[in-house]
Parts: sequence; structure tokens; C-alpha cells
Amino acid sequence: MTNEKKGYMEKVNFGDLPVGKNEDVEFSEELADEADKKAEQRAAAADARAQNEQGV
Repeated sequence: MTNEKKGYMEKVNFGDLPVGKNEDVEFSEELADEADKKAEQRAAAADARAQNEQGV
């Protein structure tokens, strides 16, 4: 990363970014490989942990 880009990134307020839950992502069960299926399971588990931490 260049110093110019690093300086810009330090000024970005990442707290204003949206939370990446329930994003509109297409998932094709027919085209999914084992890595895709494991990633889907990890994402579901992460969502469940995040909801539990928020007391939802």
C-alpha cells in the first residue's frame, strides 16, 4: 500500500459503513462446491453469534 493511499485510509470513518448482514448475494446450490457450502455454514454461524452478542 502506498503512503498516499494509507493516509487516505486512516481518514476514512469505517464506523459509518453498513453492517454486512443479509446482503443481496446470489447463491446457486447447483454450482456450489464444498468450499462454498462451508463458507455458507461459517457465515450463518457468525450471524448467529452476532445476534447473540447483541441480545437479539
